[in-house]
Amino acid sequence: MPERVRVALIGAGRIGQRHARTLATRVPRADLVAVADAVPDAARSTAATVRLERWTTDATSLFADPDIDAVVIASSTETHAPYIIAAAEAGKDVFCEKPIALDLAATDAALDAVERSGVRLQIGFQRRFDKGYRRAKEMIEAGTLGRIESLRDTMRDPTPASREYIARCGGLFRDMTIHNFDTVRWLMGAEVEEVYAVGAALVDPMFAELDDIDTGIVTLRFVGGGLAVIDNSRRSGFGYDVRTEVFGSEGAIFVGYARETPLLHLSKDGVKSDHVSWFLDRFDQAYEEELHAFVDGCSTRESPDVTGEDGRAAMVLAYAAEAARRDNRPVRVEEFARMKHA
Repeated sequence: MPERVRVALIGAGRIGQRHARTLATRVPRADLVAVADAVPDAARSTAATVRLERWTTDATSLFADPDIDAVVIASSTETHAPYIIAAAEAGKDVFCEKPIALDLAATDAALDAVERSGVRLQIGFQRRFDKGYRRAKEMIEAGTLGRIESLRDTMRDPTPASREYIARCGGLFRDMTIHNFDTVRWLMGAEVEEVYAVGAALVDPMFAELDDIDTGIVTLRFVGGGLAVIDNSRRSGFGYDVRTEVFGSEGAIFVGYARETPLLHLSKDGVKSDHVSWFLDRFDQAYEEELHAFVDGCSTRESPDVTGEDGRAAMVLAYAAEAARRDNRPVRVEEFARMKHA
C-alpha cells in the first residue's frame, strides 16, 4: 500500500458530509478521490464542498476502480453489508459506520467476505477514539482502579429522529444502544454472559405504533462477575447526554464533559454553563481520530482498533436484550453468540 491512501466515500448524509471534510482536510495520508450517494444533489454538493470533481450515484462503480485503495461507508444501514462484501471482493480496505447490518446473517456474510479477502475492516464506534474514553481504558488496563466491578453507561438524544428513520433503524437496541454495548464490553475487557432488559414508549406514541421503545434499561453480567447498567432515551430535554461511570476496587472514573464552552458562570442567580447539544459536537475529535487510525492502518497493515468481530459482538448483545425484554427473563448471550447465518 502506498504512503498516501486513495479513499472513496460512500454516503453523503449527515455523517458522510462530516467524514468528507475530515478526509479532505484533516487526515494527512488520505486523498479523498470520489464521493457517491444515491441522491445526486447530495453527492454533488458534498463533493463541491471539499473541492472534489468526481462524484457519482453509482457506488458499485467505485469498487472496480484500481486507483481506489479504500472505501468509507456512511450510507444507509441496509447497504452496509452488501457494500462491505463488494469492497472486500475488490480488495479494498473498509471503514464502515455501525452497524454492519441489522441482522446476524447479513453481518456474518460480510465478515466472511472480509476474512476470505484479507482486507481490513474497521467499524465506526467513535467513542473508542474519544480522549476521555481512551484515557479511561488506559487507566483500567494499567490497574489504576484495581478490579473493575461495575459500570454505568448513559446515552440520550436531544429529540427523537423522524418517523421515517425510526421505522427502518432496527429499534432502540440495534440502532442506539449498540454504542453502549460496545463501550461497556471494551472498558470491562470481558465478554458478557447474561443480559436483562426493560423498555417503554414514554417519549412519543410513535414508538409504540412502530412496535419500538424510546426508553430502555439494560443490565449485563460479564464473565468474571462484573456488572454493567445501560440506560437510553430518545429524548433528554437538555441536549445530547453521554456519560460513563467506572467503579473499581481502588477507585472510580467518570467520563463525560457536557459543557461546550469550558466556563462556569457563578452569580447571585446561581451557577450556569452551556451544554453540548449534539453528538457531532461532543465527539468532534473522535470522528477525526477514527479516520486517522483507519487510513494509517491501510498503510501499516496493523489490525484495526475496532474490528468486524467487535461490531458483531455488539449486535449479539442487542439480540439478547430484545429477547430479554420480550420474554421478561435474563438471557444467556450464548443463545445468540453462536448463531451463524440463522
